[in-house]
Amino acid sequence: MPTPRLPAPGSRPREIAALLVTVGLLAACTSGASAPPASSDLNVGPTIIPSGPPVATPSASPLKLVVGLGYIPSVQFAQFYLADRAGYYRDAGLEVELQNKIDPDLVTLLGQGAIDIGSADGTSVIPAVSQGIPIVYAATIYGTNPSIVFAKASSGIRTAADLKGRKVGIPGKYGSSWIMLQALLASVGLTPDDVELVLYPDFGQGVAVQEGAVDAATGFANNEPVQLELSGERAVVLHVDETTPLPGPGLVTGRQTLAAKADALRAFVAATLRAMDEIAADPQRGLDASVAAVPDLGQDPARQLAILKATIETWKNARTGAPFGAIDRTGWQASLEFMTSLGLVPNPVTVDQLVTEELLPR
Repeated sequence: MPTPRLPAPGSRPREIAALLVTVGLLAACTSGASAPPASSDLNVGPTIIPSGPPVATPSASPLKLVVGLGYIPSVQFAQFYLADRAGYYRDAGLEVELQNKIDPDLVTLLGQGAIDIGSADGTSVIPAVSQGIPIVYAATIYGTNPSIVFAKASSGIRTAADLKGRKVGIPGKYGSSWIMLQALLASVGLTPDDVELVLYPDFGQGVAVQEGAVDAATGFANNEPVQLELSGERAVVLHVDETTPLPGPGLVTGRQTLAAKADALRAFVAATLRAMDEIAADPQRGLDASVAAVPDLGQDPARQLAILKATIETWKNARTGAPFGAIDRTGWQASLEFMTSLGLVPNPVTVDQLVTEELLPR
């Protein structure tokens, strides 16, 4: 699929809270044809990995973990593909089953223990925990929230204030894109009522911007804006992080699963972070693993490599410079306070209820 903000005037807390029962990020909701720009080399500090390969509790047969990813298989999940195909999970005593789930379903399944661990957005975790769903955010994948609003430069849109009265495409009133849009608008004293929302449940809002059906749309920094530029149009990108760096997608697990399978989950996280470090150093390795896992991605390897390089940049936390996986508690606290001010947190929660470092490499 990355904290203080201005309250949104005229927000409807009850309506929003009801929607947030199943809120979440549709991370990597793009198809294999998505394309972001190749980005500059990323200088990311090494993740601290324990000496020797991560090892789960020894057993006669591997311990199975069901892992929920985003809606559609994508090169943006390269770290999971590499860790699987390179044998890092196997060497840790794990048998990993990767599943693709829409995020609202994923949050519910994680809370139920039907999925052991998965990639979900931090803005899903806050309202879910607030409403009693027993999940916890255990490792950061996207240090920078990838959700953005983008438009053609020719639209005249330059800031969030310029969205007033414009047509804005969005998949639906749920998920990180919905929260991000509210946050972005709130930062300039606007609400969703101040724009004309156009829903694209099939995630076609990027094409809608290209064709002029809408003035702007929500998307991901490593996807739709780049496709727009590849079509010959200069893109304007509005980042919510510039006003409120909402927590981005990370590894989330259920509280009961954490209690029952902590060693296995810890080994899974360590193996995944190892793969992230290796991909940051050599993106081609991540691309090769992705193509092996999802052959359709091999139809345009240059495009997919560009997507991956842009994705690597969003893994980095530019604010803290922390290693992959590290949790920015200061950012979480600011995000919690901001979302509470908007009426998006029905019941009080603390950062300790939302996140844990228990599964991170020591």
